[in-house]
Amino acid sequence: MTNATSYEAKTNKSARMSEVFTLFNVILWYARARERIKGETMRVLVGVVVCTVVLLLSLGSCAAVRPDLTITTIKQDPYTMSKGSQLEGYCMDLLSELAKKLSFKYNVHLVKDGSYGMQDESGAWNGMIGEVVRGEADLAIAPLTLTSAREKAVGMTKPFMQTGISILLRKDISEEAGFFDFLTPFSVDTWMGILAAYLGTAVCFCVVARLSPCEWSQPQTEKNSFTLSHSLWYTAGALTLQGAGPHPKALSGRIICCTWWLFGLVLLGCYFSNLSTSHGSDSNSLMVKGFEDLANQQGIEYGTLSGSSTLAYFRNSNNPTYRRIYEHMERTKSFVSSMDEGVRRAKEGNFAFIGESVSLDLAVARHCELIRVHEVIGMRGYSIAGTLGSPMLKNLSVAILQLSEAGELSYLRSKWWASSCMADPAKASSLQPHSLKGMFLVLALGLGLGVLLAVLELTAKSRSSAGEQRKSCCTVLSEELSQRFRANTTKEKRSEETTDKEKA
Repeated sequence: MTNATSYEAKTNKSARMSEVFTLFNVILWYARARERIKGETMRVLVGVVVCTVVLLLSLGSCAAVRPDLTITTIKQDPYTMSKGSQLEGYCMDLLSELAKKLSFKYNVHLVKDGSYGMQDESGAWNGMIGEVVRGEADLAIAPLTLTSAREKAVGMTKPFMQTGISILLRKDISEEAGFFDFLTPFSVDTWMGILAAYLGTAVCFCVVARLSPCEWSQPQTEKNSFTLSHSLWYTAGALTLQGAGPHPKALSGRIICCTWWLFGLVLLGCYFSNLSTSHGSDSNSLMVKGFEDLANQQGIEYGTLSGSSTLAYFRNSNNPTYRRIYEHMERTKSFVSSMDEGVRRAKEGNFAFIGESVSLDLAVARHCELIRVHEVIGMRGYSIAGTLGSPMLKNLSVAILQLSEAGELSYLRSKWWASSCMADPAKASSLQPHSLKGMFLVLALGLGLGVLLAVLELTAKSRSSAGEQRKSCCTVLSEELSQRFRANTTKEKRSEETTDKEKA
């Protein structure tokens, strides 16, 4: 029942009441004018008038009762689904909320031909749009996309949900692995930080081995085993958990060694954890990342829902890429008859289903092996269709906006789009340096502590030697440093020259 019909019914009711009261007053005036009428006759006459008034008022009330609205819809999970003899879903909940706000009753039936609504060459509409145009239904509530062609044939409310066009396909349809994909668990900055930490630790091993008297007690006669090359080798072996002897003997060297082992364990754990998921669920590894990739490849078949607004979008587009996609679908006849068929073919593999992003998100939530690409084109909305020019559409649009502002639409979305996919792990992105900043800090503290202990060990030995030699501690310390860094280097060069001469 529209607002215009309601207003007309109220006007007729008022007119009838006015006529009744006028007739009643005329009869009373006539009765009083005739004093010869007996009291019993007057009472009968008044009773007849009262019965006439009640009868006319009841007739007027019956004429003002609104008839139930006829609503057409289509089965699509989770918008409209069967539950025994009843229908449930997002659209049914939305219709119930609108009926409460606008105080109307309704009867819902499924569309006869199972179609949303498409115009043929003669200009006739099928599906839900056709039923509204022909007057077989007052409203059509379903995921009906708001388009210019439909707007010309029927009236459309404000959108109750925003959507777009995207691509659904299996996760395992991915591109071949590259030669350097093993580096993807860490970012470039993280790899540079690891390299700097490796070189810094090797240098600290070399320095501590020369400074600590516990590691190298007699620089004049003993050979230092921790040269720079050996320090690099030892550090690399410790990082890969292989080990390479000899191991440090001094406390300072062992502190650096333990710190580097801890750093290596955490680093390897993070690397293998990210490596195991780096090629799993993210669409970055997919062969098809968007519509341009879809149009340029030949290995994956693709299609969309027959007679849908998505198909009309590609058919009417002037974009060369979208035109190629439409021509390919027309040539191969790769259309599907329903959303469920498109999801099923995508699950079987080697098929990309093009559809509404909101519906594809639901498929991803229900089927863990599927994924929707990030690219979304042709943003539009889902609306309720009604008879062209019907004033009720304005009230429905206002009610939809009120439900949106109150958060009811968001609640319905979260209710019916709840994900049942619990086994799909999220892909770890490339690890950034700030994610390991704690371990880098621990390593820096360990290296600093090891070098400090080595300096303290050498200082303690210098003080002891200074008392025996009756020299200042600084003089003895300078001599020790000279012997451990310069003299030993010269001695090693002479030893190498002597060995070369002996070989010659």
